[in-house]
Amino acid sequence: MAKLQRSEGDINISKYRDAWQKVNIDADSRALLDEDERYFLRQSLSTPCLNAMQGCEGIYIEDFQGRRYMDFHGNNVHQVGFGNPQVLAAVKKQLDELPFCTRRYTNRVAVDLARKLVEMAPGELDKVLFCPGGAEAIGIALKLARMATGRHKTISMWDAFHGAGLDTISIGGEAIFRQDIGPLLPGTEHAPPPDEYRCVFGCSDRGGCDMTCAGYVEYMLEKEGDVAAVIAEPIRSTPYIPKPDYWQRIRAACDRHGALLIFDEIPHALGRTGRMFTFENFGIVPDMVVIGKGLGGGVFPLAALIAKGSLDVAAERALGHYTHEKSPVGCAAALATIDFIEKHDLGQHARELGAYALERMKKMMASHSLIGDVRGIGLFLGIELVRDRSTRERAIQEAEAVMYGALSRGLSFKLTMGNILTLTPPLIITREEMDRALDIIDACLFEVETQRR
Repeated sequence: MAKLQRSEGDINISKYRDAWQKVNIDADSRALLDEDERYFLRQSLSTPCLNAMQGCEGIYIEDFQGRRYMDFHGNNVHQVGFGNPQVLAAVKKQLDELPFCTRRYTNRVAVDLARKLVEMAPGELDKVLFCPGGAEAIGIALKLARMATGRHKTISMWDAFHGAGLDTISIGGEAIFRQDIGPLLPGTEHAPPPDEYRCVFGCSDRGGCDMTCAGYVEYMLEKEGDVAAVIAEPIRSTPYIPKPDYWQRIRAACDRHGALLIFDEIPHALGRTGRMFTFENFGIVPDMVVIGKGLGGGVFPLAALIAKGSLDVAAERALGHYTHEKSPVGCAAALATIDFIEKHDLGQHARELGAYALERMKKMMASHSLIGDVRGIGLFLGIELVRDRSTRERAIQEAEAVMYGALSRGLSFKLTMGNILTLTPPLIITREEMDRALDIIDACLFEVETQRR
């Protein structure tokens, strides 16, 4: 049997999952899950599935048996909550007016969305392309970087996720997607990600890893000499938040060596980190940024590449050419989503509630030997579980036990790297709901720690 790889999310090959399903899945749900497995190809992050959904609203999902869960996972599409009335109304209205726009034509709502994104984006980010999903938008960014620079090499990070396509797993760094696949794109160099908790360079001072890793990227740019782009998540989904100096140094190195800087903000743009764009937390502007997931309001698949106008260099080529490139319905959903975020100041709410939650998590750390670290920015939070704080050995089994215990209590979240409870609730969540979620995690940790003794 192939080695189980854990990084992007919790895998479905697990004794804890089997045990949870035996207790919590009834005959009707089991029949639907079996039918799903009959028709869908198996893969470790989805089929066979955990459970079956029949509804979603606000911060909640509802399973086939009518049980509701606070969803701190949501595939990061739920910034404005599931079934947001404003988004649904915009989609229904657009379906009646113009449900599809054939290629070679534009439409009012697509132009309005493009203008809105350009107005939102800082610096010289003033050109846009749309496509159905984030991986496709990353592919567009890679092609544009090649055309603009005349180079093909990239530098990206190990453990990064940029999508499941062959091009995106080439720049991605997760074994679960790329191992044993065969030849990938040439010239896709990788660097260690900054992570002061697990520094690959053995930095002795906590906090020194960021600049050591930035120096490594700088060194690669100089030695390669012909890199088209550095492409990375400004904040890894562990989450790990580098110091602003890290990205400022890499921005300067890219400029010095003629490489573009491309940020993948597909999971966390649009307010999650307290800013509309995540990179705004670091005092720099990339040459391109890719957003997606929540852009469609949790209803419609839509992603966007936003690039500097100076990169508008491919008029005689096809960068994307996607059938749903200027979907009126998708664009209507996106405009309604952005309007809702702005009207309700969800970025400010994310900053304030995220700071409150992080303080509560720090207090929980003092009470639980399993917690090795807590971190986050805005409503992008993580609790890292370790078996021993001195060795930082990942507490993988314990993390699974906590996750399934939380599911039994009505809270859903995902695991990253096998041992990090990754918490990304809808931005509409209240303090009372956040407290309830953290109470559930607190209780599950006590339960697992008691069983360890």
